[in-house]
Amino acid sequence: MLENFDLLILGGGPGGYVAAIRAGQLGLKVAVIEKEAIGGTCLHHGCIPSKALIRNADVLSLIQKSETFGIKVDHIQPDFGAAIDRSQEVLQKLYRGVLHLMKKNQVSIFKGFGKLISKSQIEITGENPVQVVSGDHIIIATGSRVRSLPNLPIDGQRIITSDDALLRKTLPQSVLIVGGGAIGVEFAYVYSVYGVEVSIAEMAPCLLPMEDHEVSTTLLRSFKKRKINVQCGKQVTAIEDVNGLFSVQLKDANGAVETLSAQMILVAVGRAPNVENIGLETLGITQEPASGLIHVNQQMQTNINKIYAIGDVSNRPALAHGAMAQGVSVVERIAGIAQTSHRPDLIPSAVYCHPQVASLGLTEQAAREQGLDIKIAKFPFSANGKAIALGETEGFVKIVANKINGEILGAHLIGTDVTELIGEFVLGKTLEATSAEFGQAIHPHPTLSEAVMEAGGAIFNQAIHF
Repeated sequence: MLENFDLLILGGGPGGYVAAIRAGQLGLKVAVIEKEAIGGTCLHHGCIPSKALIRNADVLSLIQKSETFGIKVDHIQPDFGAAIDRSQEVLQKLYRGVLHLMKKNQVSIFKGFGKLISKSQIEITGENPVQVVSGDHIIIATGSRVRSLPNLPIDGQRIITSDDALLRKTLPQSVLIVGGGAIGVEFAYVYSVYGVEVSIAEMAPCLLPMEDHEVSTTLLRSFKKRKINVQCGKQVTAIEDVNGLFSVQLKDANGAVETLSAQMILVAVGRAPNVENIGLETLGITQEPASGLIHVNQQMQTNINKIYAIGDVSNRPALAHGAMAQGVSVVERIAGIAQTSHRPDLIPSAVYCHPQVASLGLTEQAAREQGLDIKIAKFPFSANGKAIALGETEGFVKIVANKINGEILGAHLIGTDVTELIGEFVLGKTLEATSAEFGQAIHPHPTLSEAVMEAGGAIFNQAIHF
């Protein structure tokens, strides 16, 4: 006899496990099918270990410039292997916490590869004999994997992915990072702090091509100060291994070729959805033709009634916190306690290189392309007392607002710890706060958050300190 659940969740990453916990809290009988470890890429191969590693780089970077603060430190001995060990300890602590929460909320976990065999059934193959479980509702949360390139075959040793990099305890003398998105720039920062000669090749005209142009330009300047060799508008066309050193050809849009060398190549060109062999074709679930992403509506529902898709596998922003919010929204809708649609415009972006980058909503370019009547205001951290005291004056807070009423259409931040500030804009936009209200909200002094207040005031020419 089949075991029946109120909800089956295919995939136990951030979207899946959060949805399962919320379902348990609401009294639903829920099961998660996961072929690897609960927590998914974010916990085990991405967000968490990488941020722990970045923290190590931050500490080392601060020590390297300690004389600025009147502290002389001799004979610095960074241990990258110890940094990797620490990152693994951090993720294991969080992993144990997630498992505790699953147990606390009576979530059943099935270990194995899940495949949809009907609108209400999933077949599980793996360590145990084949099982079939049924559910009244199904959430597909199978996530994504690192994407590769045909001319850069991954060997896990000298041509690696970010997954490999998070376990590699030795540093190369030089590295070429192919891809200037979030993963690429984060590893570029870490490696550069540890003394590795870093190059980045990005096919788009700028780093972080989805971010506001001024932010990308500011990050490029900062990376050049770190002696990171950034090659934008170029793609890898050929590589040759010459006595243990890669000779890499880069070609620009005009056909001009440049050659650089690197001991190791890190491929960071995005992620591909895990949609293969999970039964989508059998059920006729609609996918995007080019990407394979599962098409969903604003309620994250597929074209099949009672089957949903969330996170990296859906045609929505591929961010862990977005997947979590989507999972909660779907579960609450299933439980009948919420009828609001998920809002992609409230999903912030965060990049943890140095300086950090964070954003929400429309870029200035996107707003102008839509023909919107906008006003732009920026407040630089060079005019912020706390930033000056910290010795971290790079960057700014930029607001894109409706010129007439001050409605915030976008917020774009670059600077130290700005990933901690973007939440103000998410909350403000959720509550429909205007730029004027940001400017009027009293912020503690001295804090970095005052830059948010000042930028809000600047929309109506009311910034005080700039």
